[in-house]
Amino acid sequence: MTFPRITVDPEVMGGAPCVRQSRVPVTMILALLADGMSTTDILTDLPFLDEDDIAEVLHYAADAVRERAAR
Repeated sequence: MTFPRITVDPEVMGGAPCVRQSRVPVTMILALLADGMSTTDILTDLPFLDEDDIAEVLHYAADAVRERAAR
C-alpha cells in the first residue's frame, strides 16, 4: 500500500513519517486524535492540512499495525 501524503526524509524530523513533507509527524496527529481532538480542531490549528491528510494518517497507522501483527 502506498501513502503519497506521508513522507519520510532523514533531514526532516529525524526521518519520522510526516504529513506532506511538513514538520508534522504522523505520531502527532495520532496523539491529537487519541486525546480527543476533532478533525475540525486539528485542521483549524494546522490549516495547511486537509481532511484527506488526516484520513491518510489513519490509514498509514492501520497499515503499520497490520504489518507488525503479521510478523
